[in-house]
Amino acid sequence: MLDRSLQPTRSGFFGRIRTLFQRKNELTEDFFDELEELLIQADVGVATTERLIETLRERIAQDGLHTIEDAREAFEDEMAGFLDDEHPGLDLSRPLTLILVIGVNGTGKTTTIGKLATHLRGQGHRLLLAAGDTFRAAAIEQLQAWGERAGVPVIAHLPGSDPGAVIFDAIDAAEARNVDVVLADTAGRLHTKFNLMEELKKIAKVAGRRLPGAPHEVLLVLDATTGQNALIQAKEFTRSAGVTGLIVTKLDSTAKGGIIFAIRDELDLPIKFVGTGEKLEDLAPFDPDLFVTALFD
Repeated sequence: MLDRSLQPTRSGFFGRIRTLFQRKNELTEDFFDELEELLIQADVGVATTERLIETLRERIAQDGLHTIEDAREAFEDEMAGFLDDEHPGLDLSRPLTLILVIGVNGTGKTTTIGKLATHLRGQGHRLLLAAGDTFRAAAIEQLQAWGERAGVPVIAHLPGSDPGAVIFDAIDAAEARNVDVVLADTAGRLHTKFNLMEELKKIAKVAGRRLPGAPHEVLLVLDATTGQNALIQAKEFTRSAGVTGLIVTKLDSTAKGGIIFAIRDELDLPIKFVGTGEKLEDLAPFDPDLFVTALFD
C-alpha cells in the first residue's frame, strides 16, 4: 500500500536522486553538489539537506566507503535515521483516551478521522467520534457519514454550538458506553489566525477539566502536496496547540515528498500515520525504514 502510494514521489525528484547514484562513478564534490540540489528541489529543505549531506560525508569518512553503491546504502540508512522515533505509535494505554485532530482547511482532516477510526477499530478499540467542527453543517454531516462507513457512533450538536461542549458531551457518552478512544474533529483553521488558534487552547482546557490529562494526543494533519508551507503550519500549530504527532496526507499525490524529512528534523515530532489514498483503509502507521526503502526501491 505504501509502496504503491509513493509512486509519484519515487518517479519524481527521488527518482532523479536514485539516478544520480546510478550514473556517478566517484564520490566527487560535483556528486555532493548535485545531491544537495535535488534534495532541496524535493522539498527536504535547506537546513535538513545540509545536515543530511554532512551526515553522509561523516559516514563515508568514518566507515571508509569508496563506492557509489556503498554511499547509497549509507544514505538510505541516514535518511531512515532522520525519520526514526522512539515512540512513534499512539499512547492508548489508559481506560479512555481523547485524541484531538487539528489542521488547516483542505488537508483531509475529517476524512483522516474516518480512516483512523477504521484502523483503530480493526485493532479492537471501542471508539466514538466527536463532531467538534461546529462552524459548518456540512462538516458535521461529513463526519457522520464517515462514522457510518467506519461503524463508529458520532456525538454532534447543532451547527454554531460550542465545540468544547461537544467534546465534553462526547467524553460523558464514552464513559457511559464503555468506549476507550474518542476521536475529536475540530474546525479547519489557518495557522495565522490568532483567535482561532486560541480557541484550540480553550477546547483543550475544557477537555482537561472533564477528563484529567486530556487531550492525550493532539494530531496535526498536514497535506504533503503543500511542501514547505506544511512545515510553517506545523511550527505554528505546535507552538499554539501542543501537537504530539503528525499525520501526513496525500503522499499519493506529490512528486516530491521530501517535506516529511524537514518536518521530522526541524520539529522533532513523530509522524504517526501517512495517508496513502482515498479509500477507508488507506491510512498506514508510519515506518521510516519502509518509507525510505519505498522511495529508493
